[in-house]
Amino acid sequence: MKPSFAPSRHVRTPRAAWAWLIRIGALLGASTGLAGLPAMAAAPAHRIANIVLVHGAFVDGSSWSPVLEQLTAMGYHVTAVQNPLSSLKDDVSATERVLRRQNGDVLLVGHSWAGTVISQAGNAPNVKGLVYVSALAPDSGESTADLLSKLGASAMHLVPDQDGLLWLDSSTLFHSVMAADLPATAARSLAARQQPIAASSFGTPIEHAAWRDKPSWYLQTLDDQALAPSVQRAIAQRLGATLYSVHSSHLSLLSQPTAVVRLIDEAAREATDMKNRRPARTMPTPHS
Repeated sequence: MKPSFAPSRHVRTPRAAWAWLIRIGALLGASTGLAGLPAMAAAPAHRIANIVLVHGAFVDGSSWSPVLEQLTAMGYHVTAVQNPLSSLKDDVSATERVLRRQNGDVLLVGHSWAGTVISQAGNAPNVKGLVYVSALAPDSGESTADLLSKLGASAMHLVPDQDGLLWLDSSTLFHSVMAADLPATAARSLAARQQPIAASSFGTPIEHAAWRDKPSWYLQTLDDQALAPSVQRAIAQRLGATLYSVHSSHLSLLSQPTAVVRLIDEAAREATDMKNRRPARTMPTPHS
């Protein structure tokens, strides 16, 4: 059944689970419905054709599969980066390699931790716009841990293992923190395949924030238990991003892929004109 949409009326701010980033840092030293969006259609004439998707911590590039499939069906050329999650430098390098392979302008999309990655990699000249999906976005000279500390993010603590890596150790924890609106069986599969991230990544500052020079869009996930909606909104406001929101867990790219696709599609159309910005708005939750 084709999704229908009803306006969401308020922002809920559940308890978040990202204060472990701040602990790592210490260890290291407006609203409209989808009627306001253009309808999705294959191969419009005026848009950016190349979409590069960058995944966050604890997942891999396959987390973008539902979004990638929809965008490809709409005529976009879509590539999902496989981040090693071994350091900020390594993740930026992996993203830059993919960007160099694109033929023409690119819309660069990052989820969660990958917001930090695209804030640096997005300085590539062929990147014309940045989309942040419940994502982090440090400023120039700022680390991810610095950002979260400044915004007063709070939550549970994860301890690096003997290799300096962070894991969500149980499928129950993964389900509650990352994917509460997905079936438990799906969360167990994701937890079993999770990609750990090097704890040191969060203490590395970016050199220059691409969002200072390029237009940005932000999708706020209102039922997020990993990065508080209030923190997401503060990040989006600091970016000066066009803001949407959707009732979703942290992994909206799996639980609400159509909403994510609608935002990416709009951004691909608008990014050709850096001055074409709109006020903050709320994207309703799709219902099947």
